[in-house]
Amino acid sequence: MWEGLRLRQARAMITVEELSKRYGAYAAVDRVSFRAEPGSVTGFLGPNGAGKSTTMRMMAGLTPPSAGHSTILGVPYEQLPNPGRHVGVLLDASAQHAGRTGREVLRLGATVMGLPRTRVDEMLEVVGLSGTEGERRVGNYSLGMRQRLGIAHALMGDPQVLILDEPANGLDPAGIHWMRGLLKSFAERGGTVLLSSHLLHEIEVVADHLVVIGRGKIVADGSKAELLTAVGTLVRGLDAGALALSLDDAGHPYTTAHDGGYLVEATGEQVGIAAAKAGVVVTELRAADGAGLEDMFLQLTSDDAREKVSA
Repeated sequence: MWEGLRLRQARAMITVEELSKRYGAYAAVDRVSFRAEPGSVTGFLGPNGAGKSTTMRMMAGLTPPSAGHSTILGVPYEQLPNPGRHVGVLLDASAQHAGRTGREVLRLGATVMGLPRTRVDEMLEVVGLSGTEGERRVGNYSLGMRQRLGIAHALMGDPQVLILDEPANGLDPAGIHWMRGLLKSFAERGGTVLLSSHLLHEIEVVADHLVVIGRGKIVADGSKAELLTAVGTLVRGLDAGALALSLDDAGHPYTTAHDGGYLVEATGEQVGIAAAKAGVVVTELRAADGAGLEDMFLQLTSDDAREKVSA
Protein backbone atom coordinates (compact mmCIF):
# COMPACT_ATOMS: atom_id res chain seq x y z
CA MET A 1 0.00 0.00 0.00
CA TRP A 2 2.80 2.40 0.85
CA GLU A 3 5.10 1.58 -2.10
CA GLY A 4 7.63 4.28 -2.93
CA LEU A 5 6.72 6.49 0.00
CA ARG A 6 10.13 6.31 1.68
CA LEU A 7 11.88 7.16 -1.59
CA ARG A 8 9.94 10.42 -1.96
CA GLN A 9 9.53 11.66 1.59
CA ALA A 10 12.20 14.38 1.55
CA ARG A 11 9.93 16.89 -0.23
CA ALA A 12 6.64 15.64 1.17
CA MET A 13 5.66 18.80 3.00
CA ILE A 14 2.98 21.46 2.98
CA THR A 15 3.91 25.15 3.10
CA VAL A 16 1.36 27.92 3.55
CA GLU A 17 2.61 31.51 3.31
CA GLU A 18 0.55 34.65 3.97
CA LEU A 19 -2.54 32.95 2.57
CA SER A 20 -5.65 35.17 2.57
CA LYS A 21 -9.21 35.00 1.31
CA ARG A 22 -11.50 38.03 1.32
CA TYR A 23 -15.14 38.37 0.36
CA GLY A 24 -15.53 42.12 -0.01
CA ALA A 25 -14.57 43.66 3.32
CA TYR A 26 -14.84 40.32 5.13
CA ALA A 27 -11.58 38.39 5.69
CA ALA A 28 -12.37 34.68 5.93
CA VAL A 29 -8.65 33.88 6.07
CA ASP A 30 -6.13 36.56 7.00
CA ARG A 31 -2.43 36.08 6.19
CA VAL A 32 -2.19 32.50 7.40
CA SER A 33 1.25 30.87 7.43
CA PHE A 34 2.32 27.43 8.67
CA ARG A 35 4.08 24.23 7.63
CA ALA A 36 3.20 20.55 7.86
CA GLU A 37 6.31 18.39 7.86
CA PRO A 38 7.00 14.86 6.60
CA GLY A 39 6.72 12.10 9.16
CA SER A 40 4.17 13.89 11.30
CA VAL A 41 0.45 14.51 11.78
CA THR A 42 -0.41 18.21 11.99
CA GLY A 43 -3.70 18.99 13.73
CA PHE A 44 -5.49 22.04 12.29
CA LEU A 45 -7.89 23.38 14.93
CA GLY A 46 -10.29 26.27 15.27
CA PRO A 47 -13.89 27.17 16.19
CA ASN A 48 -16.69 27.01 13.62
CA GLY A 49 -16.18 29.73 11.04
CA ALA A 50 -12.52 30.22 11.96
CA GLY A 51 -11.29 29.62 8.40
CA LYS A 52 -10.09 26.00 8.52
CA SER A 53 -12.10 24.66 5.59
CA THR A 54 -11.49 27.75 3.46
CA THR A 55 -7.74 27.42 4.04
CA MET A 56 -7.78 23.76 3.06
CA ARG A 57 -9.86 24.46 -0.05
CA MET A 58 -7.30 27.05 -1.14
CA MET A 59 -4.48 24.57 -0.55
CA ALA A 60 -6.28 22.00 -2.74
CA GLY A 61 -6.86 24.50 -5.56
CA LEU A 62 -10.64 24.61 -5.10
CA THR A 63 -10.87 28.22 -3.88
CA PRO A 64 -8.61 30.92 -5.37
CA PRO A 65 -6.75 32.91 -2.70
CA SER A 66 -6.99 36.70 -2.52
CA ALA A 67 -3.32 36.86 -1.55
CA GLY A 68 -0.46 34.60 -0.55
CA HIS A 69 0.16 31.07 -1.71
CA SER A 70 0.58 27.46 -0.63
CA THR A 71 2.72 24.64 -1.96
CA ILE A 72 2.62 20.88 -1.65
CA LEU A 73 5.78 18.96 -2.53
CA GLY A 74 7.32 22.31 -3.46
CA VAL A 75 4.71 23.46 -6.01
CA PRO A 76 1.11 24.74 -5.98
CA TYR A 77 -1.43 21.93 -5.98
CA GLU A 78 -2.68 22.77 -9.49
CA GLN A 79 0.85 22.34 -10.88
CA LEU A 80 1.21 18.78 -9.63
CA PRO A 81 1.13 16.25 -12.46
CA ASN A 82 -1.72 13.82 -11.79
CA PRO A 83 -2.24 15.30 -8.29
CA GLY A 84 -4.11 12.29 -6.91
CA ARG A 85 -0.87 10.31 -7.18
CA HIS A 86 0.84 12.78 -4.82
CA VAL A 87 -1.84 14.26 -2.54
CA GLY A 88 -4.87 12.54 -1.03
CA VAL A 89 -7.66 15.02 -0.27
CA LEU A 90 -10.90 14.53 1.67
CA LEU A 91 -12.78 17.76 2.31
CA ASP A 92 -16.44 16.69 2.23
CA ALA A 93 -17.45 13.04 2.47
CA SER A 94 -21.03 13.91 1.49
CA ALA A 95 -19.90 15.25 -1.91
CA GLN A 96 -19.93 11.82 -3.54
CA HIS A 97 -22.25 10.67 -6.31
CA ALA A 98 -25.20 9.11 -4.47
CA GLY A 99 -26.26 7.03 -7.47
CA ARG A 100 -22.95 5.19 -7.89
CA THR A 101 -21.79 2.25 -5.84
CA GLY A 102 -18.73 2.58 -3.64
CA ARG A 103 -16.80 0.40 -6.06
CA GLU A 104 -17.82 2.57 -9.02
CA VAL A 105 -16.67 5.73 -7.24
CA LEU A 106 -13.23 4.22 -6.65
CA ARG A 107 -13.07 2.69 -10.12
CA LEU A 108 -13.59 6.14 -11.65
CA GLY A 109 -10.83 7.53 -9.45
CA ALA A 110 -8.49 4.72 -10.47
CA THR A 111 -9.20 5.41 -14.15
CA VAL A 112 -8.51 9.14 -13.80
CA MET A 113 -5.23 8.44 -11.96
CA GLY A 114 -4.15 5.74 -14.40
CA LEU A 115 -4.21 2.99 -11.78
CA PRO A 116 -5.07 -0.69 -12.30
CA ARG A 117 -8.54 -1.81 -11.22
CA THR A 118 -6.96 -4.14 -8.68
CA ARG A 119 -6.25 -1.00 -6.64
CA VAL A 120 -10.01 -0.62 -6.07
CA ASP A 121 -10.24 -3.96 -4.31
CA GLU A 122 -7.16 -3.14 -2.24
CA MET A 123 -8.64 0.16 -1.04
CA LEU A 124 -12.06 -1.31 -0.26
CA GLU A 125 -10.29 -3.89 1.88
CA VAL A 126 -8.15 -1.28 3.64
CA VAL A 127 -11.15 0.84 4.69
CA GLY A 128 -13.43 -2.07 5.56
CA LEU A 129 -15.90 -1.73 2.67
CA SER A 130 -15.11 -4.99 0.91
CA GLY A 131 -17.76 -7.51 -0.07
CA THR A 132 -21.37 -6.41 -0.44
CA GLU A 133 -20.75 -2.94 1.07
CA GLY A 134 -18.67 -1.97 -1.95
CA GLU A 135 -21.62 -2.89 -4.20
CA ARG A 136 -24.14 -0.68 -2.40
CA ARG A 137 -25.04 2.75 -3.76
CA VAL A 138 -23.43 5.65 -1.93
CA GLY A 139 -26.87 7.16 -1.32
CA ASN A 140 -27.55 4.22 0.99
CA TYR A 141 -24.30 4.63 2.92
CA SER A 142 -24.17 5.98 6.46
CA LEU A 143 -21.97 9.02 7.06
CA GLY A 144 -19.31 6.78 8.55
CA MET A 145 -19.28 4.59 5.43
CA ARG A 146 -18.98 7.69 3.25
CA GLN A 147 -16.01 8.79 5.33
CA ARG A 148 -14.36 5.42 4.80
CA LEU A 149 -15.01 5.65 1.06
CA GLY A 150 -13.55 9.17 0.99
CA ILE A 151 -10.44 7.99 2.83
CA ALA A 152 -10.13 5.10 0.35
CA HIS A 153 -10.23 7.58 -2.52
CA ALA A 154 -7.65 9.80 -0.82
CA LEU A 155 -5.29 6.84 -0.41
CA MET A 156 -5.95 5.43 -3.89
CA GLY A 157 -2.91 6.97 -5.59
CA ASP A 158 -0.44 6.02 -2.84
CA PRO A 159 0.12 9.72 -2.03
CA GLN A 160 2.87 11.33 0.01
CA VAL A 161 0.53 13.90 1.57
CA LEU A 162 -2.95 13.67 3.08
CA ILE A 163 -5.24 16.69 3.60
CA LEU A 164 -8.30 15.64 5.58
CA ASP A 165 -11.12 17.87 6.82
CA GLU A 166 -13.16 16.29 9.65
CA PRO A 167 -12.54 12.69 8.50
CA ALA A 168 -13.82 11.19 11.78
CA ASN A 169 -17.35 12.61 11.40
CA GLY A 170 -19.81 9.74 11.59
CA LEU A 171 -17.26 7.09 12.52
CA ASP A 172 -18.06 4.85 15.48
CA PRO A 173 -15.40 4.24 18.19
CA ALA A 174 -13.99 1.27 16.28
CA GLY A 175 -13.79 3.39 13.12
CA ILE A 176 -12.04 6.22 14.95
CA HIS A 177 -9.52 3.76 16.40
CA TRP A 178 -8.93 2.35 12.91
CA MET A 179 -8.40 5.81 11.41
CA ARG A 180 -6.01 6.77 14.20
CA GLY A 181 -3.83 3.77 13.44
CA LEU A 182 -3.96 4.41 9.70
CA LEU A 183 -2.82 8.04 10.04
CA LYS A 184 -0.05 7.18 12.48
CA SER A 185 1.20 4.44 10.17
CA PHE A 186 1.12 6.81 7.19
CA ALA A 187 3.19 9.41 9.06
CA GLU A 188 5.64 6.84 10.42
CA ARG A 189 6.45 5.90 6.83
CA GLY A 190 7.40 9.48 6.02
CA GLY A 191 4.05 10.82 4.87
CA THR A 192 2.66 14.26 5.74
CA VAL A 193 -0.81 14.54 7.27
CA LEU A 194 -2.83 17.74 7.76
CA LEU A 195 -5.89 16.86 9.82
CA SER A 196 -8.77 19.16 10.71
CA SER A 197 -11.22 17.92 13.34
CA HIS A 198 -13.57 19.17 16.04
CA LEU A 199 -12.95 15.93 17.97
CA LEU A 200 -10.24 17.44 20.14
CA HIS A 201 -9.43 14.22 21.97
CA GLU A 202 -8.65 12.49 18.69
CA ILE A 203 -6.35 15.32 17.67
CA GLU A 204 -4.64 15.11 21.06
CA VAL A 205 -4.06 11.37 20.60
CA VAL A 206 -2.84 11.36 17.00
CA ALA A 207 -1.25 14.76 16.28
CA ASP A 208 2.43 15.65 16.69
CA HIS A 209 2.05 19.32 15.81
CA LEU A 210 -0.82 21.76 16.34
CA VAL A 211 -1.91 24.81 14.35
CA VAL A 212 -4.79 26.77 15.90
CA ILE A 213 -6.78 29.32 13.90
CA GLY A 214 -9.34 31.87 15.14
CA ARG A 215 -11.22 34.46 13.06
CA GLY A 216 -9.05 33.65 10.07
CA LYS A 217 -5.72 34.18 11.86
CA ILE A 218 -3.22 31.76 13.36
CA VAL A 219 -3.30 32.07 17.16
CA ALA A 220 -0.91 29.21 17.98
CA ASP A 221 1.58 27.05 16.07
CA GLY A 222 3.87 24.53 17.74
CA SER A 223 4.42 20.99 18.87
CA LYS A 224 1.68 19.42 20.95
CA ALA A 225 4.00 19.22 23.96
CA GLU A 226 4.97 22.89 23.68
CA LEU A 227 1.42 24.18 23.39
CA LEU A 228 -0.04 22.03 26.14
CA THR A 229 2.79 22.91 28.51
CA ALA A 230 2.41 26.60 27.70
CA VAL A 231 -1.10 26.67 29.16
CA GLY A 232 0.36 27.01 32.69
CA THR A 233 -1.29 25.84 35.93
CA LEU A 234 -4.81 24.62 36.59
CA VAL A 235 -6.17 25.52 40.04
CA ARG A 236 -9.51 25.09 41.81
CA GLY A 237 -10.58 26.12 45.29
CA LEU A 238 -13.50 25.92 47.69
CA ASP A 239 -14.15 29.64 47.24
CA ALA A 240 -13.72 30.48 43.56
CA GLY A 241 -14.20 34.20 44.11
CA ALA A 242 -11.58 34.39 46.84
CA LEU A 243 -9.20 32.33 44.72
CA ALA A 244 -9.62 34.75 41.83
CA LEU A 245 -8.88 37.68 44.13
CA SER A 246 -5.73 35.99 45.40
CA LEU A 247 -4.51 35.59 41.81
CA ASP A 248 -5.33 39.24 41.06
CA ASP A 249 -3.45 40.41 44.17
CA ALA A 250 -0.42 38.33 43.18
CA GLY A 251 -0.48 39.66 39.61
CA HIS A 252 -0.90 36.25 37.95
CA PRO A 253 -2.94 36.45 34.70
CA TYR A 254 -5.61 33.77 34.42
CA THR A 255 -8.64 32.64 32.45
CA THR A 256 -11.59 30.57 33.57
CA ALA A 257 -11.35 26.89 32.59
CA HIS A 258 -14.25 25.40 30.62
CA ASP A 259 -15.36 23.26 33.57
CA GLY A 260 -14.54 25.60 36.45
CA GLY A 261 -11.32 26.61 38.14
CA TYR A 262 -8.67 28.83 36.59
CA LEU A 263 -5.89 28.45 34.06
CA VAL A 264 -3.06 30.58 35.43
CA GLU A 265 0.05 31.90 33.69
CA ALA A 266 2.28 30.98 36.62
CA THR A 267 3.95 27.96 38.17
CA GLY A 268 2.13 25.69 40.58
CA GLU A 269 4.33 26.94 43.41
CA GLN A 270 3.51 30.57 42.66
CA VAL A 271 -0.22 29.85 42.55
CA GLY A 272 -0.07 27.86 45.78
CA ILE A 273 1.77 30.64 47.59
CA ALA A 274 -0.77 33.23 46.42
CA ALA A 275 -3.68 31.10 47.62
CA ALA A 276 -2.00 30.38 50.96
CA LYS A 277 -1.34 34.07 51.63
CA ALA A 278 -5.05 34.76 51.09
CA GLY A 279 -6.11 31.81 53.22
CA VAL A 280 -7.88 30.11 50.30
CA VAL A 281 -8.35 26.34 50.44
CA VAL A 282 -7.11 24.81 47.18
CA THR A 283 -8.81 21.60 46.07
CA GLU A 284 -6.80 21.02 42.87
CA LEU A 285 -3.44 22.31 41.73
CA ARG A 286 -1.62 20.82 38.75
CA ALA A 287 0.13 21.56 35.49
CA ALA A 288 -2.51 22.56 32.95
CA ASP A 289 -1.08 20.30 30.26
CA GLY A 290 -2.82 17.52 32.16
CA ALA A 291 -6.10 19.35 31.52
CA GLY A 292 -5.75 18.32 27.90
CA LEU A 293 -6.25 19.90 24.53
CA GLU A 294 -9.76 21.19 25.18
CA ASP A 295 -8.68 23.67 27.85
CA MET A 296 -5.78 24.83 25.68
CA PHE A 297 -8.06 25.22 22.66
CA LEU A 298 -10.71 27.21 24.56
CA GLN A 299 -8.09 29.43 26.17
CA LEU A 300 -6.37 30.26 22.88
CA THR A 301 -9.59 30.88 20.93
CA SER A 302 -11.74 32.55 23.61
CA ASP A 303 -11.29 35.97 22.00
CA ASP A 304 -11.44 34.67 18.44
CA ALA A 305 -14.40 32.29 18.38
CA ARG A 306 -17.38 33.43 16.33
CA GLU A 307 -19.55 31.31 18.64
CA LYS A 308 -18.65 32.23 22.22
CA VAL A 309 -18.24 29.41 24.71
CA SER A 310 -19.46 30.15 28.21
CA ALA A 311 -17.16 28.99 30.97
